Amino acid sequence: MSNYNNVTQSKTAASGDNLAMVDHDQEDAPEEDRPVLVSIQGYEGSFHQSAAQHFFGKKTSVICCSTFGEVVKQATNKKESDGGVMAIENSIAGSILPNYNLLQKSKLKVIGEVYLQIKQNLLVNPGTQLDDIKEVHSHPMAIQQCLEYLERYNWKLVETEDTALSAKHIHQHKSKHIAAIASTLAASLYNLDVLAPDIHTLTNNYTRFLILQHEDLAQVIENANKASVNFHTDHSMGSLAKVLTKIAEGGINLSKLQSSPIPGSDFRYSFHADMEFDSLSQFYQVIKDIKGLTEDLKIYGVYRKGKHYS
Repeated sequence: MSNYNNVTQSKTAASGDNLAMVDHDQEDAPEEDRPVLVSIQGYEGSFHQSAAQHFFGKKTSVICCSTFGEVVKQATNKKESDGGVMAIENSIAGSILPNYNLLQKSKLKVIGEVYLQIKQNLLVNPGTQLDDIKEVHSHPMAIQQCLEYLERYNWKLVETEDTALSAKHIHQHKSKHIAAIASTLAASLYNLDVLAPDIHTLTNNYTRFLILQHEDLAQVIENANKASVNFHTDHSMGSLAKVLTKIAEGGINLSKLQSSPIPGSDFRYSFHADMEFDSLSQFYQVIKDIKGLTEDLKIYGVYRKGKHYS
């Protein structure tokens, strides 16, 4: 059973040219049988889609967006989308700071999270052998992640805008001289063979994805034990320390504290805090304790700690 069943039962119909993987046979299906529709950054077969399927279920349909800003815009349209999936940090590359700003300006709530191990694979059209390959296409980051493997061969490395799009292109062109680096989901979608699995150099590479939903659709989540909060203080001496002390005294684990510049200010910062706790009463007591110590405080979402998927 997907995590989504523990969050909300709302499903909405959708239309538009940006829709991908919509099962039109289900247009007249009972409401409970309709697939969940969420916005993602990237193309079909991307790691964002894998994260969406882990959270919402395998039948999840996606709206493919070229930017994270578009992901937020689509997810905010509650008539056309059940939510969105947005990467927020990576265990190697760190935080995606612009996405914190997008979250702060949006009307979206965080209803969950997914930690997905990023596994890169060498994909080819059926029948292609290693000796046939002359070029390897993929996103620059994916190529960098796999350099130790790629340097064994005298292949031309071609940078593209997306791993899944690279897989789609070699499928469309039916070339036996071009390979792509992408996910196993992309291999399945585009009928490609995984010629060499797990070619990435570092195995402990996880991306954390936030699951977002319009605030009007988001429901109370049972057994919530994590929250994402944004706040800023008056920036007087010791003001941040006072907030952090209250959080610690409340027995809450501060699993992340990320500073971000406040737009239009003179080097003033707001702080994104991820808090882990044992009970909702414990969390809300701490929020009450620190509210008077902050100039502004916003709860992005209260949800369950995400699972790790490989």
